[in-house]
Amino acid sequence: MDAIDPRAALDALVADSGESYAALSRMLRRNDAYLQQFVKRGTPRILAERDRKLLAAYFNVDETLLGGTPSSSSSGAAMISVRRLDVAASAGPGGLVEDDKAIGDARFDRTLLDTLGIRTGKLAMIRAEGDSMNSLIEDGDQMLVDEGDRRTGPRGGIYVIRLDGALMVKRVSRSGDRVAIVSDNPAFPAIPERGVGDVDVIGRVVWLSRSLR
Repeated sequence: MDAIDPRAALDALVADSGESYAALSRMLRRNDAYLQQFVKRGTPRILAERDRKLLAAYFNVDETLLGGTPSSSSSGAAMISVRRLDVAASAGPGGLVEDDKAIGDARFDRTLLDTLGIRTGKLAMIRAEGDSMNSLIEDGDQMLVDEGDRRTGPRGGIYVIRLDGALMVKRVSRSGDRVAIVSDNPAFPAIPERGVGDVDVIGRVVWLSRSLR
């Protein structure tokens, strides 16, 4: 049997999904050209283990397709449950939704979460609505939110926040006592800076899942 070419496999996955290399590279917290250079120029020679795990989980494929060895596959790995929540039912400060609004559990490989640096145990899976964060986050994407990471700073990140009673996902950064809230989609109007006390930070978005159908 011919060996699988990880670059060709990734190229096919990206083409089938309609994703952009730049958006996927940003998901990995790499520069925009990272994955395109891997596929087209062979740099880096192999994907870092962390990047390979995240991409395999994102596309719901085995790591071996992207250059992992059979021993690096997550089969048989310790799994943990993460509650899935109905984002439309969210209300009130300090959390996403009430406990009785949970709609089930998602199972995650603990090794994947360790790769992401997630060790808080305060995780939730919620659905993104709308297209204000295109092309990074699309309508219907499932977002893994680390409710234990509510720290914002000058560098910013993608967070689920509650603003004026509405739950939303935005790019958020903080400078002093002011918070900048930005949509990735330039078609959406800018949100004026707000005071720290006006923004309820729910948690950082640390992973995305998307159906390719």
